Amino acid sequence: MQSISRAMRVAKVLAAHANEKGVSISALSKQCELPLSTMHRLLQAMIKQSMVEQDEDSKLYRLGMVWLEYGLQVYDTIDYVSKIRPELERLSREVEESVYLSKPVGTEAMIVERIDSENNPIRIYDQLGLRIPMHIGAANKSMLAAMPRSQSESILSQLLPADNIPEFLQTLNQITKQGYATSHSERTEGTSSVAVSIKDSIGQIIGAISVGVVSFNLTEERLEFLIRKVMETGNNISTRLRFNN
Repeated sequence: MQSISRAMRVAKVLAAHANEKGVSISALSKQCELPLSTMHRLLQAMIKQSMVEQDEDSKLYRLGMVWLEYGLQVYDTIDYVSKIRPELERLSREVEESVYLSKPVGTEAMIVERIDSENNPIRIYDQLGLRIPMHIGAANKSMLAAMPRSQSESILSQLLPADNIPEFLQTLNQITKQGYATSHSERTEGTSSVAVSIKDSIGQIIGAISVGVVSFNLTEERLEFLIRKVMETGNNISTRLRFNN
């Protein structure tokens, strides 16, 4: 169990630096709080399993392709993604912003799909696979609001102090009434998002769609337009899932 925990710690560090050329063994040793000798043995074992790769020239380490292989296999089992992707693409074209699909995973939500607008050079860029605590952001709040109250309260009890939960539940009630959620500079300063939750054919929460925008040019009129389009897309997706199962 210790080896598995250490390997996952290394994988998380490498994933956090996925946009870089790699991470040195000394940096990994420091961030994972492991001796260099232990880190070296662990990395060699992970290389044998294709979990880690090492650049021959720079000697830096990065995630191996096996993670992509397994990730794509899991992604392929999320059959509703292919059904609703056309709606996500349409929404991105119409609002000319990045559109996200998030999936609840325990007390977090994971971004499982992102459609970027080619017509907007200034956009928010959140990586696929990024996990965000369920009490943060419009997408996550929209999912919490749509869940049975006992489920949302259970999740919140693991994320917030007890004294903060009643006020948060009032926010969820408001989201339920209006049918959408908004967020402003909550996770990333200077950004806003609009989101609606989506359910499968039997009424189970399977995710949320959201539009992320930079806030400096977000007018009330623009916000109302985004809300209208996101809600319209949510309704279209519900229809697709209801009649395509």
